[in-house]
Amino acid sequence: MRHQLLTMTATIALMAGAAAAQEVRVYNWSDYIDEELLAKFEAETGLKLIYDVFDSNEVLETKLLAGGSGYDVVVPSGTFLQRQIQAGAFQKLDKSKLPNISNMWDVVSSRTEQYDPENAYSINYMWGTTGIGVNVGKVTEILGPDAPIDSLSLIFDPANAEKLAACGIMMLDAPAEMIPAALKFLGEDPNSHDPDVIAKTEPVFMAIRPYIQKFHSSEYINALANGDICVALGWSGDVLQARDRAAEAENGVEIAYNAAKEGAQMWFDQMAIPVDAPNVEGAHAFLNFIMDAQNMAAASNYVYYANGNAASKEFLVEDVIGDPAIYPSEEALNNLFTTTPWDAGVQRTVTRLWTKIKSGT
Repeated sequence: MRHQLLTMTATIALMAGAAAAQEVRVYNWSDYIDEELLAKFEAETGLKLIYDVFDSNEVLETKLLAGGSGYDVVVPSGTFLQRQIQAGAFQKLDKSKLPNISNMWDVVSSRTEQYDPENAYSINYMWGTTGIGVNVGKVTEILGPDAPIDSLSLIFDPANAEKLAACGIMMLDAPAEMIPAALKFLGEDPNSHDPDVIAKTEPVFMAIRPYIQKFHSSEYINALANGDICVALGWSGDVLQARDRAAEAENGVEIAYNAAKEGAQMWFDQMAIPVDAPNVEGAHAFLNFIMDAQNMAAASNYVYYANGNAASKEFLVEDVIGDPAIYPSEEALNNLFTTTPWDAGVQRTVTRLWTKIKSGT
């Protein structure tokens, strides 16, 4: 009987292992892929794709660092990726299983190396800027035709924020994005790791806190598109999605996006394989599939974000490749800044500061 039980247990374990091998579990940002690609991947590989979504780096990091996330591919932003690599959360890529890696764009790869030396653990999925989305009609109605829609002063100047509160301001719930923006507004180094410098942002945020409707990292897309808010400090592709949705709805809402003239943060979302991924082979298959030039172009054409794949450019629609808000000019690229992750001590300071800012107390 015991022998039968042991045999049965072993058989069940083997069946569970086989089932896991036939599945690829991907954890990506919400509203961030053309879903037709998910079906295409399944059809081409015979693997079942389990695709879950999140809307903040903090949620992903909590799952990763707790261990046993159950995911084969995850998509952290560059600064979080760097810290997670140092914490041992990822395994190195087997580039022999990634023939499409030759499609990657050296301009982007050279920048992502600051987070992932030699790009040993990750590939770039999308990149973009953090900037200002506006409902042009409402903002110019309130502030006039000379409204500074390309300046951080639109939000961080309390005189402007107070007037715009009537039509709604939202901001990312992402201190790693918002604090560097406030530092840039102050003329400080946006990549400062000095707690005393970072503390200078508190009065900036507190002065406008009564006028911020919500801190959220995805709700502002529909809110902008529907005309429920008139300003968002958010990610380029999200604002451009809002612009597209408003145009499709023909609701009279005109959305514009600008990387702030003071300088805007350049961010990178990287695909990586957790150290305890159940299906490493399947994970590599998914990464290689995404790096196919036409597949990567399909993703960009759907979400209106730039990607790190040079070969995809010929397949991008003109609305994407020809839009300087998505693919900036060389001059504009030079005005973008990147940030590096805070160490644990500074991160705790930032977390306390951000909690205080959000609560307004």
